[in-house]
Parts: sequence; structure tokens; C-alpha cells
Amino acid sequence: MSNKNWIVYLVRCSDNSLYCGTSNDIKSRVIEHNSGKGAKYTRSRRPVELVGISDEMAKSEALKLEYRIKRLPADVKLFELTNDKEKGTGK
Repeated sequence: MSNKNWIVYLVRCSDNSLYCGTSNDIKSRVIEHNSGKGAKYTRSRRPVELVGISDEMAKSEALKLEYRIKRLPADVKLFELTNDKEKGTGK
């Protein structure tokens, strides 16, 4: 099993806010968010819609990228996630 199977993702909540997280199984994670078993933040903001994902990376890299994105203003988060992909730092 490769250690580069983690991604950082953004979901748009029903109140139009963004939630950023990490996962090694994005399909299951989005299902968890929409069933109310995901993050506390998304439980009262369902349904959520996946709006962006990073390239696969090691878990430590994913956690660092997630932290960096969570500190950004909402209007910059998706750009930064996709920009990180283009720079190739997600590999």
C-alpha cells in the first residue's frame, strides 16, 4: 500500500461555506458528511458538495496543506488547493 494516498478536499456546505479536510477515501468521506457522521462543522450544514480535491500525497503533506488552506479566506481556498496541484507540491 502506497503512503501517498491522502488528499485534501473542499466541500461546499448548504449555507455556502467551505469545509476543508483530509481523507484517504473521499467517496466514503463525503457520504459521512452528508449522513451527519462527518465533521461537527458539517453536521448542521448538510448537504455538502465536493468542490475540489488535491493530488494524492503522504498523510503528513496532506495535513500541512489542510492547515495552510484552513487559514485562508474562503474566496482563496479553492484557488490555493488547485494552485498547489499545478505547482506539483502535492506529489
